[in-house]
Amino acid sequence: MASWVEIIVACFLLLGGIFMFVGSLGLVRLPDLYTRLHGPTKATTLGIAGILLASSIMFSIKNGGLSVHEWLITLFLLITAPVTANMLAKTALHHDVKMLSRSRGHELMEPARHRYGPEGASENTKSGTESNNSKLP
Repeated sequence: MASWVEIIVACFLLLGGIFMFVGSLGLVRLPDLYTRLHGPTKATTLGIAGILLASSIMFSIKNGGLSVHEWLITLFLLITAPVTANMLAKTALHHDVKMLSRSRGHELMEPARHRYGPEGASENTKSGTESNNSKLP
């Protein structure tokens, strides 16, 4: 294998490793659930993408063809990580997990089960669900 390919692969591995380390460090060091969600969903996802990109480059050059497995794994991770973080944050809001006092956005922390929809939706929500005959704008 050419040395320029090895240098590119090493750079992507190093960059991915740095992002993974920063994301893991953020998961351990950040104080509450809402700030801890940023470590695994942002930095660690970029770290995995860098490592998989390095793997894809290496095996594509080594085998002489395009290695698609790593691209599919990267695509799956880039789609599922933000969705998982959103679901965890919504669950934490629903269960009244407290935010740090120095954090901004406390007015947004009203539990999800107490929120109302758009104006007039409270008329249609007798038991917490909207009726099927509600008028759409």
